[in-house]
Amino acid sequence: MDRDTSTSAGAASARRGRDRLAVEHLPRPRPASPDGSRRPTLAALFDPRDNSLDVLRLALAGFVAVVHGTANGFGRQPHVGTTDLGSVAVDGFFVVSGFLVTRSFLRLGSLRRYAWHRFLRIAPAFWVCLVVTAAAVAPLAAVLGGQSAAVVLEGPDSAPSYVSSNALLLMRQFGVTGVGDPVRGGQAVLDGSLWTLFFEACCYGAVAALGVVGVLRRRAWLLAACAVLWAATIAAAAGVDLGTELMLRFLFIFLLGAAGYVFADRVPVSGALAAASTALVVAGLHLLPDHRALAGPAFAYVVLWAAVRLPLRWRPRWDLSYGLYIYHWPVQLLLALAGAAVLGAVPFVALSLLLACAAAALSWLLVERPCLRMKDASWVQAPLPRRRRGAGGSPGTGRGDRPHEESR
Repeated sequence: MDRDTSTSAGAASARRGRDRLAVEHLPRPRPASPDGSRRPTLAALFDPRDNSLDVLRLALAGFVAVVHGTANGFGRQPHVGTTDLGSVAVDGFFVVSGFLVTRSFLRLGSLRRYAWHRFLRIAPAFWVCLVVTAAAVAPLAAVLGGQSAAVVLEGPDSAPSYVSSNALLLMRQFGVTGVGDPVRGGQAVLDGSLWTLFFEACCYGAVAALGVVGVLRRRAWLLAACAVLWAATIAAAAGVDLGTELMLRFLFIFLLGAAGYVFADRVPVSGALAAASTALVVAGLHLLPDHRALAGPAFAYVVLWAAVRLPLRWRPRWDLSYGLYIYHWPVQLLLALAGAAVLGAVPFVALSLLLACAAAALSWLLVERPCLRMKDASWVQAPLPRRRRGAGGSPGTGRGDRPHEESR
């Protein structure tokens, strides 16, 4: 999910080099049969510079915003069976993220660089969003609700507490004193999209752990891990209380995306298989409380098939997907408090998308892009010092920053 935004010739050259390296780290596609009957694989069709992932991520963020718009403005959101469609879009995010984050780990070949890149991608914009929501959105929402702006500084659910309680990504405080929900009543949720980011970060850590112990380079082990998570998902859908349903959900779907990358040379890209997988997903949505129990792998296949087959090759210079995801909810809350729901569902949602995209653009220009430019900072590029013989380790034990070898 990292994007090089530098326009200098040197940076462009480095970007091309990284893309070539990424192609080398992708599993080699299996050769076609002499008669040409073998279908192309994901490895053969995935081009790091020419794919639909940017548009797909933006579309998924927009879809989540539309679903939340109907909930925040009118108290309802579309469902298929017992599953709200916003959750399906979030699952799509996790599949794409699993694919790209695994690629990033294997490409970088350094746990330190990987952790720094992941931190820059998610944390700074999240923190700024917390501050903006507490310092600007909450007081304005209180005023729109007939309260004083200063009321948000009172009580245990104060605006400062909102920032401090949620600063580690785990959302422990969802509302602020004096901000009411105009649709559902009671205290409003200031930003109901942020809670998934904790699970995203946990999945980043899972990829790092699996990479360090070698699971990402031993296909059978990764396949076994996915099988165990699938079995646990089936058990949870059958009523077994595992106590970790959300973590199970996100880790399972994320690792399916990771497996899509690791097994890319074995995954055929077939329209017929994508259609059958889509039918299986629809059946799972209608028949089960958790469609992943039936169609988790099928869902991941549909998302990855779309990444290489959809004719949406546009690569915007501004990546608005993350900003749109984290800012659309507070924008919709303010619109609902201002009475914009009288416009009707379509105008309300369209206006919220327009304003949320403006907030996302500011987030990209002022926070995300400047932070991502620091991903190759000199301190993170510098090799770690090597230990001397007899000092508790063998020479050159700072191997954490060495590139991974594909033969291992």
